[in-house]
Parts: sequence; C-alpha cells; structure tokens
Amino acid sequence: MKMKMKLAILLTPTAALAATLEHITEPLASNPRNVSFYIYVPDNLPPAPPILVNPHWCHGSPQAAFAGSQFANLADRYGYIVIYPGSPNAADQCWDVSSKETLTHEGGGDSLGIVSMVKWTINRYGADAGRVFVTGVSSGAMMSQVLLGAYPDVFAAGASFAGVPFGCYEPENSEGKYGYWHDGCARGQVIKSAEEWGNRVRAAYPGYDGWRPKVALFHGTADEVVSYVNHGEAVKEWTNVLGLGDQPTQVVSNTPLSGWTKSVYGNGWLQAWSAQGVPHDIKVQENTVVEFFQLDCDGADCFRWGQGSPGGGNGQPGSTTVPSTRTSTSTSARPTTTTFTTVVSTPVVTPPPATSAQTLWGQCGGSGYVGPTVCAEGLCTTYNPWYAQCIPRTW
Repeated sequence: MKMKMKLAILLTPTAALAATLEHITEPLASNPRNVSFYIYVPDNLPPAPPILVNPHWCHGSPQAAFAGSQFANLADRYGYIVIYPGSPNAADQCWDVSSKETLTHEGGGDSLGIVSMVKWTINRYGADAGRVFVTGVSSGAMMSQVLLGAYPDVFAAGASFAGVPFGCYEPENSEGKYGYWHDGCARGQVIKSAEEWGNRVRAAYPGYDGWRPKVALFHGTADEVVSYVNHGEAVKEWTNVLGLGDQPTQVVSNTPLSGWTKSVYGNGWLQAWSAQGVPHDIKVQENTVVEFFQLDCDGADCFRWGQGSPGGGNGQPGSTTVPSTRTSTSTSARPTTTTFTTVVSTPVVTPPPATSAQTLWGQCGGSGYVGPTVCAEGLCTTYNPWYAQCIPRTW
C-alpha cells in the first residue's frame, strides 16, 4: 500500500510513565507474517485488565505509536494493557488490509498475528478477554476495521481515525493480494451499497451470526490522503452489519472539538464524527476513545463483549458467550522511563476560490464548506449534510 500518513511529530518530555515499552520476542502460536509485538503493561495492573490494541500508521512503528499518543499515560491511570504491533512490510510499514488471508477469520495475514498477540496477553497477564479493543489512525485505522470485521468474536469495540471501510482495498477479482494498492479506495472512488459493504464483512467469517462489536469512526472533511467519502461508505457498511437505520438517531455539534459533529446510530453502537476542515493529520481524541470503550470503568458493569445490542435491549442475536480467559500469576515489575507527548502539525487548508469549478473527486458542498459548488467535470453528489463530492456521471 503506497500511502504515506503525513504526521509531523514533535516530541517533548512530559511526566514519566510507570513502565516501559517492551518488545516481545517469544514465538506466537499463529503469526504467519511475523508481525512484531510490543506491549505496555502498567506496574500497578489490576486483576483481569482490559486490552487496547494500537496499530501504527504507514511509515510508522510501534515506538512512534507509543510516543505519539496518550494511551500509555491513560493506561497508567486506568489500568489497561496496550499492545503496539509493528507491520512486517519493510517497504512502507503499511498494514496488510487487502489480502484474502487478512480479511478472513483465522485465514492468516497481519490480522491473525495481531489476534495472536491478544491471546498471548490474555494468557500471560490474565487479561479480560471480554474487554479487548482496537484503535488506530490512517493505515492503523484500516487495520482496526479489518480486525472488527474479521474477528468479531475477539474485539468488543473499535475506533478508526481517517480509515476506510473493511474490504475497501480488496481487489475486485477477489484474489486478495498482500500490499495491494488501490488508488480508487484512497480517493473515495469505491462506492457500494450498504448491503454490498455488509456482505464483505459477513464473508470474512462465514456462518458467524453472533454478537458484533461497537464502532466509532472519525474523519476530517478536508482529508487530502484518504478521501472523506470513505467515512460515509464506512457508515453504510457498519450500519448494515449492525442492523441499524441509515439515518442518525442523534446529531451533536462541536464535540469533542469545535467543528466536529457526532452522529449517533441506534443506541450509540455506531458513532461517527465528521471533523470540519480537518485534513489527514487528524488529532486523535484519546479521552473520547477511552470513554467510548469504557476503559475508564472499573467493575462488573463495565462494557464488555456480549453486552448490549445496537438497537438497545440485553443482547444481539446469536451467541453471547464471552470469550474465555486464562489467568497468569506473573507480576513482574517494570523499570521506570520517560514518555513523550505529541503535537500533530495540522497544515492550514486554503479553500479554492468560490468562483472556480471543482475538479473531479473534489469537495463541492456540505455544511460550512466555502469552496466551489460547481463541478468542472462530473456531478456534485451529496453523501451527508457535511460533504458532497464531484463524481463521474453514470449516464
């Protein structure tokens, strides 16, 4: 995947973490692509802690993901474990989100290696298998949606920042190639019906009709690397998978930041944030993610796999048996170290003159948009109240 996530990371010392980022070299049961395994385990670990998986972006690394967010600091505060996997793709460190193996439950690929890390962590630290979550940005967001689709029996919820729908990079001939780059996906040219998207997710785990994880989607309307159209396509996909209506039940403006709009579907099983004017360098909202996953919760009533359903009630159709866990008695201490905070440099996006015509695939409308609304080529098509795009005419 020839995509570069353009993050400008400025590292400045902050309060020291209680533990260190540890590289696990012990062989995993199933890691066919040799995904590297890094883990952060707080010194004061509670019994049966939750797990957060945080795959990095293209051209990133586990160390960059660790230093590039506050998830480790929050792990010290709330008592959860963070897994930082590393892509085996030496060319650009992007994740395998295209192969048939990675898009299939227990099929192989990078996704199976990451799931093996989760299982290892559950066994090693007695972590709670019912409270496993995943979040990432850009390529890490794409992998987050792959894991939610291919392993709904492992993850309780996921949050995707500037990603694409599950299966967007899957070749149309269904061969499923590793590292397959499909420019049309990044540019928002892969348009499908909600049912077509949902069928891709359902095909990842044939015969599975059990409980499905919660999903949070975040995307900037001015994303110049991964088109904002993918946000709308992902909403279509997950509303179909979760059996939700295509219209939000609630819309909240200016949350968690000014210009960010949250759309809630069903009883909140799917939540989608549109960040007005924000490019690909979207600022990860760690506190919002922690709240959505309830990683700040301690007790028997915390959100977990098998609990609740998209439309309300006590559970989803199918199996709601929480995955089993195996405990470990190890309580090895970790030495202290310092951590870093990240300032993400967001370039100023200057809209084109209002008198010019928008180019094909460019934005041509939406709430707060100030650019051209006439397409030089194609038809201006509205996807939601915040975004319209010039797409080719089909007649």
